[in-house]
Amino acid sequence: MVSPMEFIPLAEETGLIVPIGQWVIESACAQIRDWMAAGLPEVAVAVNLSALQFQLRDLPRQIARALEANGLSARCLELEVTESVAMAAPEESIRVFAELKAVGVRIWLDDFGTGCSSLAYLKRFPIDGLKIDRSFVDSIATDPNDATIARMVIALARELKMQVVAEGVETWEQFSFLSRARCDAMQGYLFSESILAEDFARLLTQGRRLAVPTS
Repeated sequence: MVSPMEFIPLAEETGLIVPIGQWVIESACAQIRDWMAAGLPEVAVAVNLSALQFQLRDLPRQIARALEANGLSARCLELEVTESVAMAAPEESIRVFAELKAVGVRIWLDDFGTGCSSLAYLKRFPIDGLKIDRSFVDSIATDPNDATIARMVIALARELKMQVVAEGVETWEQFSFLSRARCDAMQGYLFSESILAEDFARLLTQGRRLAVPTS
């Protein structure tokens, strides 16, 4: 096994991240199609876009073709763009976001809080939500500063009519804090470790839910 921390920087350096990224989108759409063909409920799969991929002029058409080829509605695919990538050229990002939204997919600003977003641009980005970076979630139950930042991001998203997702939730203390703060959704090892597609299909079939402690 080769860690993504090793091969993704090399793929970005060589430009191979572009065909890899397109393969990921096509594979995600094909997997959703296979799940639905097996009678499983429709689910949305989120795919990260690299900086080079985000700059492709035909990216919206590639995504539209992948959805059409697999007979999927646009609501089945969500795209994640890091805050730093979006803010590298904010005016261009607004154009790309608008074209992607015209396809119908949902868009998330990933790793929010680690970059330097201008609120003037943030309100202009036609996106659906923010993802709080795990660096703020790690100590959210013990560090007052991280707790304050998380609450502010949640409040900001709510005021901008966006949703907010917390990344890297691994403890009940983090879950409890974010629930009280009215975070819309969470992801992390508290819910599940990374699993294979067939294992995820079994989870969908079983309809398993998280057993939240009562005390």
